[in-house]
Amino acid sequence: MAGDYRAIHKRSLDDPDAFWSEAAEDLHWEKRWDRVFDDSNAPSYRWFSGARCNTCYNALDRHVDGGRAEQAALIYDSPITGRQRSYTYRQLRDEVARFAGVLASTGVAKGDRVIIYMPMIPEAVIAMLAVARLGAVHSVVFGGFASNELAVRIDDATPKVIVSASCGLEPGRVVAYKPLLDDAIAMASHKPDRSIVLQRDEEIALLNPERDLDWDDAMSAAEPHECVPVAATDPLYILYTSGTTGEPKGIVRDNGGHMVALNWSMKNIYGVNPGETFWAASDVGWVVGHSYIVYAPLLHGNTTILFEGKPVGTPDAGVFWRIISEHNVRVLFTAPTAFRAIKQQDPAGEFVTRYDMSGFRTLFLAGERADPDTIQWAERHLDVPVIDHWWQTETGWSICANPMGIEKLPVKYGSPTLPMPGWDMAVLDDNQQPVAAGDIGALVAKLPLPPGTLPTLWNAEARYHEAYMADFPGYYKTGDAGYIDEDGYVFVMTRTDDVINVAGHRLSTGAIEEVLADHPEVAECAVIGVADQLKGQIPVGFLVLNAGCERPDSDILDESVKMVRDRIGPVAAFKTATIVGRLPKTRSGKILRGTMQKIADNEAWKMPATIDDAAILDEITVALQALGYASGAAA
Repeated sequence: MAGDYRAIHKRSLDDPDAFWSEAAEDLHWEKRWDRVFDDSNAPSYRWFSGARCNTCYNALDRHVDGGRAEQAALIYDSPITGRQRSYTYRQLRDEVARFAGVLASTGVAKGDRVIIYMPMIPEAVIAMLAVARLGAVHSVVFGGFASNELAVRIDDATPKVIVSASCGLEPGRVVAYKPLLDDAIAMASHKPDRSIVLQRDEEIALLNPERDLDWDDAMSAAEPHECVPVAATDPLYILYTSGTTGEPKGIVRDNGGHMVALNWSMKNIYGVNPGETFWAASDVGWVVGHSYIVYAPLLHGNTTILFEGKPVGTPDAGVFWRIISEHNVRVLFTAPTAFRAIKQQDPAGEFVTRYDMSGFRTLFLAGERADPDTIQWAERHLDVPVIDHWWQTETGWSICANPMGIEKLPVKYGSPTLPMPGWDMAVLDDNQQPVAAGDIGALVAKLPLPPGTLPTLWNAEARYHEAYMADFPGYYKTGDAGYIDEDGYVFVMTRTDDVINVAGHRLSTGAIEEVLADHPEVAECAVIGVADQLKGQIPVGFLVLNAGCERPDSDILDESVKMVRDRIGPVAAFKTATIVGRLPKTRSGKILRGTMQKIADNEAWKMPATIDDAAILDEITVALQALGYASGAAA
């Protein structure tokens, strides 16, 4: 679909039926749709109603039958274990069909739920595709999640079977999964019929013979199972968002629209051709892992990389370049936080020069706001386009991007560029009125949302409308704040809750972070708004410095404050910053600004289930106390 982006985007809004039906022609349908866009139950819109399909067939069998049987489909690379494994499309199809047979033998059938609680190993991908093969619904829970959080998801999804592994691996340690799984099942009101456990060499789990099956034993006795067609509007998976408070929301993804949108995105957004290697350096527990480790690359006939490691420390800050060189990766998609970690450890980019990167074409970043300094560092050292793009667990694919397969649009640092087909973006104020170009407000998308986005929440239709549509009728509330400039470029500055009010002035913490990140010694930063009796809120900055920095902290802090005053002005009231060794993050790389703010303001807070390392919050508390804040404790 190479050509004129703006004409393509306009057509997607003016004639969505024609646009998305053409995109759907690339896939296999057991039965074609009665309606491309179904608004019969607005505002709960559906796509490809009446169609029947199977996502696993389109991801595997279609390619085996179509000439890609011997092409690599999945490459597993684990610097933690030193192991690699490659599966052709035929081999992966056969493994998935056999594990589908295992699941079927336990009673799993179309519409049943299966929870997958596994590390970054090929069997996790095999399990996901096997559930889809049966027309069942998978819910992947990040491996190593705490037992109580897993129990909540068990009770909400009511799985017939849970698929797990004996352990996960982190640098220098083994995380036993089976005790966590056993405790979660004990806590949960709903009890699965079976657990299937893959035994890893690093930890052999004790199995309960009344409930647990050994993966290898079950596979050795299994018969392969064919694909089961389902309605295009039937759910493919449930993925729970991991908020810091309240019950997690079960994001539902359907089969038909999901296939169409993801398949379309590979060529048109990421600019990759079938047969090329694409790597999303994420985790299957997150939406990026669902969309761009598993489904999109396989639907499009690409080779996908499954990476069990870290951007630094396994063994060093050059592991990304080693994988790109060794596996001929054309496009990498990862989180900005990964590049900040690499930049912090290797600010001069010395590791890049040790590998042949000549086949690498494009770097895509998403997950946290990509600050201009990080983008420019990557541009200098990789000498390829670095594309920030914006999407969410709820959307499943890009809201805004630079569509490399259509045309490379001019880059504006700090912006994920322009809305993708089907996305009609606006910025509204608290009274639901449009704001002027360049003014900050709530970023919203005019309904209906395009294919591939969430059609509902699992067993919570009323909550779906309340969470995403009630505040701005006729629009989807992204929960992000930002602005749209005079050229239509979207700038996502911060979460709506992170817009702070300083003496009546609404300021974006993201805008302040952008300035701080530009300091040559700052590798990463976060800004929060803390309560102030005079001004309402004032911004407080947390700076992580480059490895090897020898300059006095006081000089860097003074310079950082001056940079904010010079670029944003005295209105920002930015006077307070501190240097810390690291920032608290979720396992997907999002900085826990909301939790930091609650600590600062002595508000009750809950330990986030998704935090990468809980001990860091103690360090942040000490840093805040040194600044005169944070005398409270966790609730």
